[in-house]
Amino acid sequence: MNKVRIIGGELRSRVITFPDAEGLRPTPDRVRETLFNWLGQTLYGRTCLDLFAGSGALGFEAASRGAERVTMVEKNPAVVRALQNNLKTLGVCNIFVHAQDGLEFASRDKQRYDVIFLDPPFAADYLPKLLEILPERLNEGGLLYVESGAAVEVPPTLQVKKSGKAGQVHYQLLGIQQ
Repeated sequence: MNKVRIIGGELRSRVITFPDAEGLRPTPDRVRETLFNWLGQTLYGRTCLDLFAGSGALGFEAASRGAERVTMVEKNPAVVRALQNNLKTLGVCNIFVHAQDGLEFASRDKQRYDVIFLDPPFAADYLPKLLEILPERLNEGGLLYVESGAAVEVPPTLQVKKSGKAGQVHYQLLGIQQ
């Protein structure tokens, strides 16, 4: 089993575990720290969507920092089981796990979110379609975090608020174009 430590909030220093799975690479600590500095250290009252949850590092981090509700979407059955086991181990009750393909979920889901974490498998070509769909799922002032293996072509409906690169990982915080 692989492990990731939660870096902030009430679950700080607690560990989540996850199996080896193709395309699963948790967001590195340094990148997570940067992201949550961008978002503000707390997410009190915010709703979050962790699409392509994988290890769940981003969703658990959001819940740890006070998010009101976190929806995680992951299609790999072994990874879904690990997410559910971590929920039980940590005693977290505001995270809801959906065993489904992220693109399929995003196409059907009608909920709106304050923060959407988007970290699809780098090899998949999901980003263009998701960047078209997801702005409609953001609340006013909502933010979309994108992690990818190459620089992302941002559609005109979105604007880059912050961006960075760590090793092979490109990451950006996007908002709705005003």
